[in-house]
Amino acid sequence: MSSQNIHTTLGIRRPTRFVLIAAMMVFLVIILLPLYWIIVSATKNQAALYGSFGFWFHGPFNLWQNIHDLFTYRSDIFGRWLLNTAIYSLVGGGGATILACLGGYAFSRFEFRGKGALFATVIASLLVPTTALTIPTYILYSKIGLVNNVFGMLIPSLVSPIGIYLMRVYIDGSVPAELIDASRIDGAGERTIFLRVAAPLMMPGAVTVLLFTVVATWNNYFLPFIIFSRQDLYPVTVGLSLWATQAVAGGSAEQLYPLVVTGGIFAVLPLMILFVVLQRYWRAGLLTGAVK
Repeated sequence: MSSQNIHTTLGIRRPTRFVLIAAMMVFLVIILLPLYWIIVSATKNQAALYGSFGFWFHGPFNLWQNIHDLFTYRSDIFGRWLLNTAIYSLVGGGGATILACLGGYAFSRFEFRGKGALFATVIASLLVPTTALTIPTYILYSKIGLVNNVFGMLIPSLVSPIGIYLMRVYIDGSVPAELIDASRIDGAGERTIFLRVAAPLMMPGAVTVLLFTVVATWNNYFLPFIIFSRQDLYPVTVGLSLWATQAVAGGSAEQLYPLVVTGGIFAVLPLMILFVVLQRYWRAGLLTGAVK
C-alpha cells in the first residue's frame, strides 16, 4: 500500500479531514449549546435562573417540580397547547406529504397543458416570505369565518411547494419511467401503478417531506398568532410566547420563567423523537428505493 493511500481516506487527505472534522465539531457545539442550556435551566427555580451561571447546574434541583407546575398551571393549559400542536402537525404535515407525493408524481410522470407554467408557479411561491402574507391571510379569514377556527390552521398547512418540488426531483431520479410504462402495458390502472409500483419507491422522499412539513407546522408561529385569539386553540409556539411576555410584564409576581424554559424542552422533544424513529425508514428506503 502506497503512502498516498495511507494518508487518504475516500480521496480526502489527512489534513483536509482534520479541518473538516474540526469544522463539524464547531457547528455541532453551536447547534447543541442552546439545547444544553435549556436542559440545565429547566432544573432551576426562578431565583437560580437569575442568580447562577447559565451553563451549569445550581441547587436546588427543581426539574420535577417545574414539570409538575408546567402541566398543572391554569388547568393544564400547556397540555392543551401540546395536543393542539400535535394535531395541527400530524394532520397538516401528513396531508401535505400526501398531496406533495400526488403532485410530484403528476409533474414527473404525466404530460399536460400548462405543466411548465404551473410548476414554475409552485417554485415562485417559495420566494414569497410567509410574513408578507400574514395581513392578507387574516383579512381573507375574517371574511370567510376562519378566524378562531381549527381549519384556518390546517388548510394552509396542507400546501407545501417545497414538498412538491422535492418529490418531483426524487421521482425523476428514483422511479424509472420504464417501470411505469411496463405496468401500463401489463394493463394496470394509474391508481394501481401509483399505489403498488411508484409509492414504495417514493417512500424515502415521502419521509423526507414528512419531516420537513411536520417540523414546519410544529414551529409555525405567525399563522396561529394572527388567526387565534382563544388560548385553548393556541399551539405551543404561541402559548410559550404568551407566557414569556407575561413573565416580562409581571416581573417576579408569577414564577413563569421556569415554566417557559421547561416547556421549551417539551416543545422540541417530540421532533427529536420523530426524527430518531423515522431515520431508519429514511436510510433503509434510500437503499431499497435506489435505481440500480
